[in-house]
Amino acid sequence: MLTPSSETEAAEIIREHADSKTPLHIRGGGTRAGFGNAVTAEATLSSASLTGIVEYNPAEMVITVRSGTPVAEIEAALAANGQAMAFEPMDHRGAMGTSGTPTIGGLFAVNSSGPRRFTAGAARDHLLGVRFVNGAGDVVKAGGKVMKNVTGLDLVKLLAGSHGTMGFLTEVTFKVLPVPKTAVTIVISGLEDEQAMRALAAAMSLSVEVSGAAHLPESVRGRFIGGNLPEGSATVMRLEGLEASVTVRAEKLAAAMAGFGPVSRLDAEHSTTLWREIRDIMPYADGTARPLWRLSMAPSQAWKLVAGLRLRAGIDAYYDWQGGLVWMRMEAEPEAEVLRHGIRSLGGGHATLLRAAPEIRAVTPAFEPQTPAVALLSGRVRAKLDPHGIFNPGLMT
Repeated sequence: MLTPSSETEAAEIIREHADSKTPLHIRGGGTRAGFGNAVTAEATLSSASLTGIVEYNPAEMVITVRSGTPVAEIEAALAANGQAMAFEPMDHRGAMGTSGTPTIGGLFAVNSSGPRRFTAGAARDHLLGVRFVNGAGDVVKAGGKVMKNVTGLDLVKLLAGSHGTMGFLTEVTFKVLPVPKTAVTIVISGLEDEQAMRALAAAMSLSVEVSGAAHLPESVRGRFIGGNLPEGSATVMRLEGLEASVTVRAEKLAAAMAGFGPVSRLDAEHSTTLWREIRDIMPYADGTARPLWRLSMAPSQAWKLVAGLRLRAGIDAYYDWQGGLVWMRMEAEPEAEVLRHGIRSLGGGHATLLRAAPEIRAVTPAFEPQTPAVALLSGRVRAKLDPHGIFNPGLMT
């Protein structure tokens, strides 16, 4: 384990490995250990010692931190000023069965984005600037402290979600937003998946500013907020903001949803807990290695895939992002070919194998196979940033 304490030291290590064309396994806090395809590398390069808040101006709502800084440390600093990361990054430790420390660099490296994703944007949409070391050992700075239009290759957005295959992040600058004053969750009970998708679509068409929209089938409903959701499946919609505004919007949303089924409400405390558990895949933080998939599809099609798979495989699933994000746990085999064929037949999407036993991961690609055109473009970009292919080789292929 190589743990440089400075950007200069990290660059020297990478330069040495580039000269000898020796692969490196890039790692943050280790909370997603075991995710992705197998990486063959003799050494691991960790950002764990690159810590600290470099600059934070609450009035500008922008913060710059070193990549190995624990997310909890950043959240505490933001909370002291009534601010937070609006994209709600998830904590993978429960689902992955790991015990590492979530770091800000790792968060952006995987583009971690929670329930507010479909209104607030993904993690990459909040990232303003980065510093990183490329595969030749050169320090690169991209972006700045304000949003602006760019031409050519946007390295800031490119690094987010690259899983350490494009560069070794050393510093990130991103925008933050005020914490909503209060929140309430409207719950419709007893809907089947198809009905739930219609209800969520109807809710999103209203001028009530829904900031969370999920459907929790009966199979998982009892595993949220200590089993305190009403009986039956739960279709849940979150409203946030000033108390007076939330009250008025909640009345309007509840009235509009009454035609779909029984309607109830969760207060701010239970809402906070519920959406954190939805974010962190708590129903499947079960201490097992049963295959866990993250599916991204059109909301109008995702429920059809789930319905079809239930006829031929043992699965459990729930929906986030208005039905466009599905968390699906398989009881035994990952059913990768069936799953990906189903996605293609329903208009396309992405299936990512988040968790599985080592013997399954060894033969099942974790990421959706790229089209030839995308693979060619991705390969060219990677060759520019990592000419010797030393960063996480094989992880995303």
